[in-house]
Amino acid sequence: MDRVIEKKKWTTRKIITIAFVVSIVMLIAGSIYFTSGATKLNVDSERLTISEVKKGSFKEFIPVNGIVLPLTTIYLDAVEGGRVEEKFVEDGTMMKRGEPILKLLNTDLELSLANQETSVFNLLTQMRISRNAAQQNTIMKLNQRSDIENTFKESERIYKVNKQLFEQKVISEQDYKQSENNYTYAVQKRKLTEQILKQDSVSTKEEYAQAEESYKRTQQSLAIMRKKVEDLIVRAPIDGQLTSLDAEIGQNKNKGERLGQIDVLSGFKVRVDIDEHYISRIYTGLIGEFTFSGKDYKLKIHKVYTQVTNGKFQVDMKFEGEIAKEIRRGQTLQIRLALSDETEALLLAKGGFYQQTGGNWVFKLNEDGSKAYKVDIQLGRQNPEYYEVMQGLKPGDKIITSGYDNYENTQELVLKESK
Repeated sequence: MDRVIEKKKWTTRKIITIAFVVSIVMLIAGSIYFTSGATKLNVDSERLTISEVKKGSFKEFIPVNGIVLPLTTIYLDAVEGGRVEEKFVEDGTMMKRGEPILKLLNTDLELSLANQETSVFNLLTQMRISRNAAQQNTIMKLNQRSDIENTFKESERIYKVNKQLFEQKVISEQDYKQSENNYTYAVQKRKLTEQILKQDSVSTKEEYAQAEESYKRTQQSLAIMRKKVEDLIVRAPIDGQLTSLDAEIGQNKNKGERLGQIDVLSGFKVRVDIDEHYISRIYTGLIGEFTFSGKDYKLKIHKVYTQVTNGKFQVDMKFEGEIAKEIRRGQTLQIRLALSDETEALLLAKGGFYQQTGGNWVFKLNEDGSKAYKVDIQLGRQNPEYYEVMQGLKPGDKIITSGYDNYENTQELVLKESK
């Protein structure tokens, strides 16, 4: 008699198949989980920098470098070109106004001065000769007027006498007419002589004035030429320290070439280079601070040079209040230049995290500090020490502010202490 054999429900083959399918599903699920960004990563807490978000005074400022310069600098340029013949002082000497610094030799200029002096002497001699001739001419005309005046008076006398005699019929009409003609001629000649003398006087005055003006202009030209020769001796224009003297015996200097400078040591200013990115935010009156010998000092912008060179522009700053006594020309200062007034803000310390996140998110620690989670934030202004937190954080939050080089695709950090 045949026996029915019952078919097994869980065969070895079936179990293997189910196990394989479950493994595939788990593998896919794990893959999805780990690639979806919801990943964890164990990190050594001692390798992290953790900063606490806090409220405090915030002032936006940028670090800049400035060079200490004298408050006033007068540049020495060669007014006239020439060869350096003599140096009276050396670089660094304290000078008084008018003291000689160096002497240039320019033979062409000195020859021109000699020729100019000769021209002035010749012109003066010619003026004297012309004036003597004019005086002699005037004297001659005055003598002529005296003769004519005498002739006029004699003609007038004879005319009057003959007129009476003619009326008495003592003389002939011919004699009377002759005396009348002589008198009329004398009158006309007298008038003409007076006109000539007046014109001669006017022309003589005009000649004198022209000669004087010509002589004056020549004297001015001579004075200018003498001044040019005097400028061959370079003198200190003000009291101060001679610096940057660039002249050696025998060296040729062209007209307008820089010879050196005089620094007035009554005070200092600071010339600061600033990145052109901030040019729209820089104006006179902004305050900067620097620390020198353990003490803080203030500076104020008093002049802005808007010309941009190599991505930077410059400003001049003056000391506000006390001036550091030990400060010296040419010294470099590290200045904190404030771009805003001091305000109350939520602050987050600066760190390497910003390089990877751009300030859009950070890792925030949980309450017990065992884990850190990604949170979105918004940052505002910044200075070399802090970021201003606008959204996403509150006072007391603890943030990992060190670099996130290996954490960009991680959602959760598990903080472990190294053993």
